[in-house]
Amino acid sequence: MSVADKIAAELDDLHADETSPGMAAVARDLAKAIDDSDAPTAKAVVADKLRSIMADLRKLAPVGEKGDAVDDIAEQREKRRAAAREQAAEG
Repeated sequence: MSVADKIAAELDDLHADETSPGMAAVARDLAKAIDDSDAPTAKAVVADKLRSIMADLRKLAPVGEKGDAVDDIAEQREKRRAAAREQAAEG
């Protein structure tokens, strides 16, 4: 998988096109430049700029509504309650 593909996937996860479309476009261009270059020094310079932009985009990303430990605990609790209700209804 190319750098451009990996950056595109992360940008999608971050909803970067919604929060900062210009920075997302620059990140895609920089990632493509890394893939297209054979010069190690040029890759290093571009990678540093890409790292900086991606750090900013991660800070701007909307906070996820699902997926943290509290959500996992609540989901497990709801499963146990549903199982208990089913067992009570049968018994």
